[in-house]
Amino acid sequence: MGRLTGKVAFITGGGGGIGRSTAERFAEEGAKVIVAEIDRELGEAAAQSARSGSDDTGDATFVYCDVTDRSSVEEAIAKTIDTYGKLDILHNNAGGSTIEDGPVTEAPEEEFWRAIKLDLYGTFICSKIGIPEIQKTGGGSVINMASNVALMALPGRDCYTAAKGGIAAMTRSMAVEYAPDKIRVNAIAPSVTLSDRVKKLMAASPEIDKIGQQHLLGLGLPIHIANMAVYLAADESEITTGQVLSVDSGVTIY
Repeated sequence: MGRLTGKVAFITGGGGGIGRSTAERFAEEGAKVIVAEIDRELGEAAAQSARSGSDDTGDATFVYCDVTDRSSVEEAIAKTIDTYGKLDILHNNAGGSTIEDGPVTEAPEEEFWRAIKLDLYGTFICSKIGIPEIQKTGGGSVINMASNVALMALPGRDCYTAAKGGIAAMTRSMAVEYAPDKIRVNAIAPSVTLSDRVKKLMAASPEIDKIGQQHLLGLGLPIHIANMAVYLAADESEITTGQVLSVDSGVTIY
């Protein structure tokens, strides 16, 4: 029996990179998985991969979701309940930075609001809509995505650091607020993780490329983050809450 057997998981940004790898791992561990994704082609492909990756016994469904749009999130969560009957795990994975980011005196205001709306508001609104369903289940796990930039300085990325720092702070307060409902709330803080999107950012951003050279055990892969997500989703993490857990090859201590 898998570590997540009987659980229903909702993964935003589940179509690629960390989200897709997490969908595959959750399905391998027995969860019923909703791949919530704004890109329909990527989302369908990730759900198919999650279904076929565990000897064709995985259970995964693509649902369209724009995490910056409340009505879209409401519809996606409703489809989750219609499909699987409940929600145990909310993985707020959707987000990301762009090469438009920069120092606070130079970064476009549009980029600041893009990062805040996608990363921070997306986490907020998915939690707002999703947590009541986890409460009905009798408890579960919320997994947010912070970043090593929420824990250490990274000059030249002030829009992204603001959003991820907000997620780290919100994670801690949410953990206290929902502990009486037996809901654990944690965040994963990756460093440079070699998804296709990040590879492009490294090529265009000296700041990210420089920090990529400081990894003690080599650069991370999406599977490394997905394995941490499995732990946080599983019952074995039953007293782990309010934590921002670095999965960063030692960058934050170097």
